[in-house]
Amino acid sequence: MSSGTGTFGPYADAGAVDAVRRLSADELRARQLERLRASLRHAYENVPFYRQSFDRAGLRPEDCRSLADLSRFPFTVKDDLRAHYPFGMFAVPQDRIRRIHASSGTTGRPTVVGYTGQDLAVWADVVARSLHAAGGRPGHTVHIAYGYGLFTGGLGAHYGAERLGCTVVPASGGMTARQVRLIQDFRPEIIMVTPSYLLTLLDEFERQGVDPRTTSLRTGLFGAEPWTEEMRREIEERFAIDAVDIYGLSEVMGPGVAQECAETKDGLHIWEDHFYPEVVDPVTGDPLPDGEHGELVFTSLTKEALPVVRYRTRDLTRLLPGTAWPAFRRMEKITGRCDDMIILRGVNLFPAQIEEIVLRTPGVAPHFQLRLTREGRMDHLTVRAEARPDATPEDRTAAVGRIARGVKDGIGVSVAVDIVDPDTLERSVGKLKRIVDARD
Repeated sequence: MSSGTGTFGPYADAGAVDAVRRLSADELRARQLERLRASLRHAYENVPFYRQSFDRAGLRPEDCRSLADLSRFPFTVKDDLRAHYPFGMFAVPQDRIRRIHASSGTTGRPTVVGYTGQDLAVWADVVARSLHAAGGRPGHTVHIAYGYGLFTGGLGAHYGAERLGCTVVPASGGMTARQVRLIQDFRPEIIMVTPSYLLTLLDEFERQGVDPRTTSLRTGLFGAEPWTEEMRREIEERFAIDAVDIYGLSEVMGPGVAQECAETKDGLHIWEDHFYPEVVDPVTGDPLPDGEHGELVFTSLTKEALPVVRYRTRDLTRLLPGTAWPAFRRMEKITGRCDDMIILRGVNLFPAQIEEIVLRTPGVAPHFQLRLTREGRMDHLTVRAEARPDATPEDRTAAVGRIARGVKDGIGVSVAVDIVDPDTLERSVGKLKRIVDARD
């Protein structure tokens, strides 16, 4: 399969990006349908799972005659990838695989994804496009503080930045004090990092007596975990940068599936020439029209090694018309995940709702964790939030009351609140573990 990409790189001008940006809706839809039909055929002919799945549904790839026909095909879920661990979902021979990534596997078998050389080129292209949409240009220096290794964040961002013609600082995660020094010495214009780790860097700047607003950084691309508008405002105010969202997941590609444009900051344009989006009802699986909230589903259009058909991401959002890239639809910032929803004594709540309350509480850092326990027949929730380094005992006591009242008044449920010392809560690859379920 050919992706039809590969012209945009360090020795090309911005013409390749502009050509895609100028696509009309009709041109984009025609490209999508051609690639969708080829991808369905590729998956059916080369992945036994998809052949069996399509056959059970009484469908063949040629039954997809329009983009709307895709909704007739079965979903793919994460457990399907786990069930075929490690390489059972690959659609090419092993000798064509050029890289393997995988999830941590902390909740069971990891999900394994593979890439051909062409897949890696497409991935670099879409990340380069994302950086360009965020304001990055050839010659900029990009500080990458995503974790490197089997996690897709670090290497995905790295090769995309190089593809755009940027200088890369592969800092990875950890060694926070050293990262602050590198940012001061190497003077990058762009940082790519999880939002929670960026806030840790901010705290370290201030601990060292350095004003974060005086750094060379002008743009931050934040992904790998949901973050709110309140967190954007805090980052932009404390760092004096443009904070924009980048979205991806390893099963679909990695970072670079969708990108928020610095000029609009109004949601993430999905690179629909490579990843076809749908939004479905999380319970029934029925397709929802653009504008309605539901679960995000992706079908890959150009992947060779690991094509995915109607992959359920579990992320909750809605699709909106394009703005800065008119033909490409936008997705709202992720508001939560289907599997992150907590039902506490009959009330539905998401971590993002708690985050809004924590962020507006004086004396508390934007780092929190939700701990579920059970006493007798009743579930209980404790909000554990880190204090800011300069918070006094009085600040901590006041924060307990403010957060508890905020949750009760805003969400309608009573919770316990525990204000803990800075850098206390568990982190993994720069991300906080948001929910700890300690129920039996």
